[in-house]
Amino acid sequence: MSFEELEHTADVLMRVRGADLAEIFADAGRAMFHVMYGPCEDRGIERQFSLEAENLESLLIDYLSELLFITDVENIVFCSFDVDIRGTRLSAVLRGEPFDPARHSAGSLVKGVSYFGLEIVKEEEGYVVEIIFDI
Repeated sequence: MSFEELEHTADVLMRVRGADLAEIFADAGRAMFHVMYGPCEDRGIERQFSLEAENLESLLIDYLSELLFITDVENIVFCSFDVDIRGTRLSAVLRGEPFDPARHSAGSLVKGVSYFGLEIVKEEEGYVVEIIFDI
């Protein structure tokens, strides 16, 4: 559904809303890459991975950390996030483009994702989570 940046003293705080858990995870990835790189286009690069964790919050941290790892190692900027959640198991298909310093250098480097205050909350219309990105 959406994400928005909230005020935070030192890092970047994003509120992500979605109709279901898959949407929350997809938009959390989109939000993080928006903070780091700004606009992106699907230029045919695709990566897939699966993860499992003890709970949904740990799964979200592991998922976002894996995205950071892949982008750092392979110099890929992702813009499309297809996520499937089954319990505490995640499968993701990511699409994007090669990092281009001329187009992707305006953002902030995200060093990690904080567990502080992280809670995925079920609301009437879906889910919401607030995520702190360490910059």
